[in-house]
Amino acid sequence: MAQTVNVIVGSEDRARLAEIIGDRNRPLKHTQRANIILLSAKRLPVLEVARRAGVSRPAVWRWQRRYAEQGVDGLLRDKTRKPGRAPLATATVAKVLALTCAEPPGAVTHWTGRAMAKKVGISLSAVQRIWQANRLQPHRLRTFKRSTDPALASKVEDIVGLYMDPPCHAVVLSIDEKSQIQALDRTQPGLPLKPGKCGTMTHDYKRNGTTTLFAAMNTLDGTVVGRCMPRHTHQEFVRFLNAVERAVPAGKVIHAIVDNYATHKHPKVQQWLADHPRWVFHFTPTSASWLNAVEGFFSAITRRRIRRGVFKSVPDLQDAITRYIRDHNKAARPFAWTKSADIILGKLARLPASSV
Repeated sequence: MAQTVNVIVGSEDRARLAEIIGDRNRPLKHTQRANIILLSAKRLPVLEVARRAGVSRPAVWRWQRRYAEQGVDGLLRDKTRKPGRAPLATATVAKVLALTCAEPPGAVTHWTGRAMAKKVGISLSAVQRIWQANRLQPHRLRTFKRSTDPALASKVEDIVGLYMDPPCHAVVLSIDEKSQIQALDRTQPGLPLKPGKCGTMTHDYKRNGTTTLFAAMNTLDGTVVGRCMPRHTHQEFVRFLNAVERAVPAGKVIHAIVDNYATHKHPKVQQWLADHPRWVFHFTPTSASWLNAVEGFFSAITRRRIRRGVFKSVPDLQDAITRYIRDHNKAARPFAWTKSADIILGKLARLPASSV
């Protein structure tokens, strides 16, 4: 495109163009086009007009031609574009939705975008738009386990009550153990994170032993008492309970939330509880470890310290865990449980009935 017209502006058009430029409510594109015509009328070079108007040279040529053909009114109208692709028929969208929520054919377990596009005869991007608009994600799967504990309701109400309305002059502890934590060393040194590239780590590793982390989280302030031990039998559990007993101030009742692991119900543990009357155990329902608040701490330490760590030995691993707990306690915050027992039980009631 090049300049093919000689812009001549009459007095009436010049007044209209000046009015457009002076109108603050006009769109910027209208002001720019009017400015291009007025500058062109001064016989300035196209490059100078483009510089002063803040546009490209092709834009100057385009609006010079438009003004020559249609006058000032042509500057205020945009040419309509060719119509885009017609929207998908309602029946096609309904077919995609129905197939997505049904079992896929063949030996596969779920639909992929390309498989759906081939089946329905539309593009992959069209399938993706339909899924996004209807919040469908066939590639994702969430797991669940319905508790079959006959005392589910009473246990949920008991534990949630401790979280949301803890008793006075008492400490609420969430206790559990994370067993078989492996001290893994990589076979080769990895590369650090840098702009444009993520950190690297070899896929293979060397096993240097395991440890078990016993942890008790105080839900009132979020602090954690942790001990690493070689095994997770009732002897180690009793030793850990003694450590927690020493850490909790005298005179406070201790409500401990634990799961149904056999170690927690061992006769030796029961005898220890009888010798320490200020302790009260509250057992979570079977298949409901999510009620135990310390599981959130285990998830955090796994993601932030253990999974990507490199440990030359078990003492190296234990030292890393101890330092993480120390740093966690410096910035600990109270544990906040937000769902009432009624909400939890109502949601559990909507799950499929157990076949057991």
